[in-house]
Amino acid sequence: MTTKPPRIHHPDESLEFFTDEGCAILETWNRPEDEAVSIARARVPARQTTRLHRLHGIEERYLIVSGCGQVEVGGHVPTLVQPGDLVYIPAGCPQRIASLGDEDLVFYAICTPRFVPEAYEDVDEPR
Repeated sequence: MTTKPPRIHHPDESLEFFTDEGCAILETWNRPEDEAVSIARARVPARQTTRLHRLHGIEERYLIVSGCGQVEVGGHVPTLVQPGDLVYIPAGCPQRIASLGDEDLVFYAICTPRFVPEAYEDVDEPR
């Protein structure tokens, strides 16, 4: 039986990047050797909304850390979210999230299997 050794990973804050989707991402954990999961910290600026998109073949969970937001998933009624809330998004389901109020909305995006850029599809109206 092969076991992986324990590991502590410290994300480098300077590697946060802004996406065309409309949020800042810090890849907390996304490694080819761990295909099962990826975890990214997402930050949506105050009073901004991400583009409507979907992930093919990847289930996603948003774990809200700070701020207040409104999430739209799969045509369901937009729902308010706050710290501690978890949003489950099935693979292929259209989704977007808005930051409400004066502070950024921060959440962890937990993907299974791990996120790969090829799975992302923008389904929003052209800008």
